[in-house]
Amino acid sequence: MTAFVIFQEDIHDPIAFETYKNMSPASIKKYGGQFVVRGGQIDVLEGDFAHERVVVIAFPDRSAAHGWYNSVDYAEAKDLRKSISSGAAIVVATLS
Repeated sequence: MTAFVIFQEDIHDPIAFETYKNMSPASIKKYGGQFVVRGGQIDVLEGDFAHERVVVIAFPDRSAAHGWYNSVDYAEAKDLRKSISSGAAIVVATLS
């Protein structure tokens, strides 16, 4: 059952964020993930949405998604992202 990690974020240091963007793909790939959405134009259709960036990463399952997010492989990049951006992250799995 595919699981998606979804980030909604605001970037506070665009230069340092470029470093993060180069750090994260290797760890994502190691856990079987791939980017579905990585930034891009956002059109709000309903409600309030204040974040400037959305990222969606597909993983084979919830275990792989959580494994990646909590891994040593992603830890340094995650710490950098948290220091230069703010927002929310969730994991959602497809229905069986």
